[in-house]
This record gives sequence, C-alpha cells and structure tokens, in this order.
Amino acid sequence: MHASSAEHLSEYGSAVVEFDDVTKVYDDGTVGLENATTNIRRGEFVFLVGPTGCGKSTFIRVLMKEFEATRGHIFIAGRDITRLKPDRVPFLRRNIGAVFQDFKLLPNRTVYDNVAYSLLVTGASRSEIREKVPHILRLVGLSTKLHNYPDQLSGGEQQRVSVARAFVNHPPLLICDEPTGNLDPETSLGIMQLIYRINRTGTTVIVATHDQGMVDRMRRRVIELRDGHIVRDEQAAGYTSEFSAVDAQ
Repeated sequence: MHASSAEHLSEYGSAVVEFDDVTKVYDDGTVGLENATTNIRRGEFVFLVGPTGCGKSTFIRVLMKEFEATRGHIFIAGRDITRLKPDRVPFLRRNIGAVFQDFKLLPNRTVYDNVAYSLLVTGASRSEIREKVPHILRLVGLSTKLHNYPDQLSGGEQQRVSVARAFVNHPPLLICDEPTGNLDPETSLGIMQLIYRINRTGTTVIVATHDQGMVDRMRRRVIELRDGHIVRDEQAAGYTSEFSAVDAQ
C-alpha cells in the first residue's frame, strides 16, 4: 500500500475497511463525500452518524460499489475495490452482509426461503442450506417462524429475518443502514443486541443510524459525517467492551 495508507494502518491496526481521501460527486454536482479518510479495524463495531444528507448513505454505497468514488481509494481487507472490474463486484458483495431499514425481504417466500436464498446465490449445496438456515434462525430467535411469510411477521421479526439472511454466510463485514429506523425503541434494542452478538463472533460491523440514544447507550466508536466530511472519529466516552449486564440479557 501507499505511504498514507501505511500510516493509517499503523494507527488503527489491521484494517478491514480503509477510505483514503475518498470523494464522491454525483452527476448533478451534489457532493456526497469529500476527502473522507478513515480505517475500520477487524472486529470493530462502528456507528456512522450525522443528519440527513450528511454522507452516510454515500459512504455505504461506495463501499458496496453501488456507486463509484469520484476520487480516492477504498480498500476492503487490503484490496483496492475502486479498481475492481465489474464482473468481480458480485464476489465482493458475497463477503459483505447488508441490512436495510426497509428489510428488502421477498414477499412471496417463507422465512426459511428468504434466508436460504442468500446461500443459493453463492452455490451452496442443499445439505449445507438444510444445516445453516435452521441454525441462523435459532440465533435470531425465529426458529418457530421458518414457514411464515413476511406479511405474517412483526416489523422486528422481519428485520431479524433480514439480519439472518445477511449473516448466514458469516461474512467478515456486516453493513447496516438504519436497521432500526422503522422500529419502536424496545424492538430496536433487540435488533441492536442481535447485531452486537454477531459482532462478538468476530464480524466487523458498520451501523449507519439516526438513533443517538442507541449510539450513546452502546458506547462504540463513532464516525460523524456532515456535508460529506468526516468531522468526528473517536471512541465514545466511557467505552466498554460489552453491553452493560442489563442490556446483555
């Protein structure tokens, strides 16, 4: 890697994600990100925060190569994805789990089939699917709902299916874009506890959120964006390696 990347790696340790002077300017001239530089270490849990239009979604979309960065370099596990050929993008995304605010479930598929779909597209065998899907549904607390359809589930249950689908392949990186945006506070806490448990297995987690109360409660590293700029990047005061005993129940 180039010198500036090496400096950042020495500061942050083993980086799973690295943004090196990344700028994204949209076709209409809107600046989504400007000169964004940061690293996220293996196994970290990081919140992306900031007001609507600050650059959180752009950060996530260029990371997943939904959009191309205008300038700069983005590395995932040391690989410069800004130079990745289009036919390699699906392979990149297989190593990134994604959870969204609107769940993005297939409405005409059961819970089991929604989760199994993530395995099917990676070429998993039927025996592997039969083994992995029930296991992940137990992890997210939906083992009794595998034959239900999305419209038979609560919002929180639908989001748990979304998390299960994102994590069934055990990707090294999980990206969550406003995962609790449509949920009530109690349900939101349950979803964040679930994402936290996934992080504890070693998966690096990035969560974009407007929920400042949740950010304060979890006390994790925070990257704050404003007008496309990273204006804060720090561990929260009173950082702890786990939820409090009450939250961990």
